Amino acid sequence: MPADSPTVPDFAFERAALRRGATRVCGVDEAGRGPLAGPVVVSAVILNPRGIPAGLNDSKQLSAEVREGLYERILATATVSIAVAPPALIAELNILQATLWAMRQAVLRLGRAADHILVDGNRLPRDLPCPAEAIVGGDGRSVSIAAASIVAKVTRDRMCAIMHAEEPHYGFLSHKGYAAPAHLAALDAHGPGRHHRLDFAPCAAAQRPRSAAA
Repeated sequence: MPADSPTVPDFAFERAALRRGATRVCGVDEAGRGPLAGPVVVSAVILNPRGIPAGLNDSKQLSAEVREGLYERILATATVSIAVAPPALIAELNILQATLWAMRQAVLRLGRAADHILVDGNRLPRDLPCPAEAIVGGDGRSVSIAAASIVAKVTRDRMCAIMHAEEPHYGFLSHKGYAAPAHLAALDAHGPGRHHRLDFAPCAAAQRPRSAAA
């Protein structure tokens, strides 16, 4: 393969775990660590090795239409669970610990217990029920993690649509809670709303003048 060819996730990490004696390998990934509003969503996915949907990749590399199609195929062929860390928990634990908490919850909620876990990133949650490995850039290297990234992203995007319906003046449908210029302008105009992460600096700064004036 040429050096500049894009890489795509494959089944190599899963295959290695199966050779070591695992029977159900689970991929774990999150969506929504960076935004100023909304939850962190984590998915855990155990793919059926005999029925892996074609086209799995890091969710950020796929269009919304492609993600939606793969989401339905993943749910139809794999064992899937989802866990959500809302803004209140993020404020209580901090964003990293809330994400790790949700990762562990997603693993524990699987309908069929995993016996090996592949986690995107460089940190593992504590007290996982079986051996696990952290894989930096895992959503672009492991099909199980890629599948989890798609499920988490689609789920969170759908939640952002609900957030938008409740508070349309923030524009959650377009920027998904990230610090886009339009979002920062809405924060400045309206202050933070019920879905904002008040421990994140832009939200805290937007809240401060109103608190002082109250």
